[in-house]
Amino acid sequence: MMQDFLFYLNLGWEHIISLDALDHQLFVLALIAVYSYNDWKKILVLVTAFTIGHSITLALSILDVFRVPSAWVEFLIPLTIVLTSLDNIFMKNKKQTLMRANYYLAAIFGLIHGMGFANTARVMIAKSQSIAMPLLGFNTGLELGQIVIVTAILIALFILLNLFKVNKKDWILFVSSGVFALSLKMTLERIPF
Repeated sequence: MMQDFLFYLNLGWEHIISLDALDHQLFVLALIAVYSYNDWKKILVLVTAFTIGHSITLALSILDVFRVPSAWVEFLIPLTIVLTSLDNIFMKNKKQTLMRANYYLAAIFGLIHGMGFANTARVMIAKSQSIAMPLLGFNTGLELGQIVIVTAILIALFILLNLFKVNKKDWILFVSSGVFALSLKMTLERIPF
């Protein structure tokens, strides 16, 4: 039982930390780019909202409640990153409204990202096996990985803002523009028709 949990925890960790997880890492970066290190509680809620959305569609997909063609999922994932980074670029003075909306966006986009691992998970989890332990392990690993990524980003942000006196608006524009360019390239490469 514990061995299964640790196996799926490691899968969740790899799903967000590995080099193959650039799309997830870019999404987390775009999602939290408008925040600062003082907003760590809000950020924790934000990445948890993403994990909850991710968990819901992962569970529904594993249970075969619905299936979305993987080509469409692979296209929609970077598209969510494009939209998030564009939202950051054009947010102007709507910071409070944006921050509240980001919780909903994180959950909704988490729904889309959750479908990305569904086919792999469907194959790995035996028909007779309960999905509770695999989902708990996977999502715990995913959440831990996101927290590590967020912590690294916040440390970099703290250094840039305090030691190098980088302007916060410049940080948001620079990061969001870079994430936009990379995710737009991924989106265009994955157009499913």
